[in-house]
Amino acid sequence: MAVITESELRKHFRNQNLKDVAIYEAAAGTILTPSAKSFLTDHQIELRYVGATETEASAPKKEVRLQITKKLDSLQNPAEGKKRFRTLYGGFLETKPEHMTHLYGNMLVFKDHPRIVFRGKLDSLETKILEAQISCFKLNMTKLVDDLEEILLFVRQIVRCEVLSEGIDEFHLLGMSPKELREMSHFPKKYFGLEHFQPSYDMGEAVVVINSLRTLTRETELQAYQAFKSEHGAVEREDIIRTLNRLSSLFWIMMFRIRVGQYN
Repeated sequence: MAVITESELRKHFRNQNLKDVAIYEAAAGTILTPSAKSFLTDHQIELRYVGATETEASAPKKEVRLQITKKLDSLQNPAEGKKRFRTLYGGFLETKPEHMTHLYGNMLVFKDHPRIVFRGKLDSLETKILEAQISCFKLNMTKLVDDLEEILLFVRQIVRCEVLSEGIDEFHLLGMSPKELREMSHFPKKYFGLEHFQPSYDMGEAVVVINSLRTLTRETELQAYQAFKSEHGAVEREDIIRTLNRLSSLFWIMMFRIRVGQYN
């Protein structure tokens, strides 16, 4: 089944006066992107689905093969015994295609959806924390391993809050509030007697490993912004972005703690 974008509609109508166009006909099951639907609505053009013509029937099939029904309110008939999935593009799928995944509930999106990419970043962050624990365990830094375990569980809570659309309220990490994390990471001289520094290999493996977690957390924070930003730059989940920002601050604090011997 075809997918029609706003760009394709503009090409289709480029030699026509849109004020004179009342109906746009598409083959039954055709998917219109949200921007394509908005284009028709803005120009007061009715979208009408029609049966495939003989020409369309003989034409090569598109690569996208989705089982789409036309009506959003066409709920599953219990007698059919088939589970239906919703899509962001209008309609339902009888089965879940391999190139799509769950956004929430029975809502499916393509696997490169920004929120799915963000979840992948969180998954990578969990993996790197586990690797860091192994490295620190080999260095006999058991207190650091324990602190990383608390952080790992915290990241998994972020995953839960994102998937279930739960808000992240005030929290404490390693005994520090978000305000204290920000304060301590911004003024290390006050708390550790050290200025901000550029990490170096001669500071030891633990510093390098924790710095790697810090940079990955910043990447994850940026991906969160991509996932939740609106068209004009505002964000839906500022709580998640703020939480990841404070987590990167915590990794700075841990690097200072390593350097002053608090994990020895």
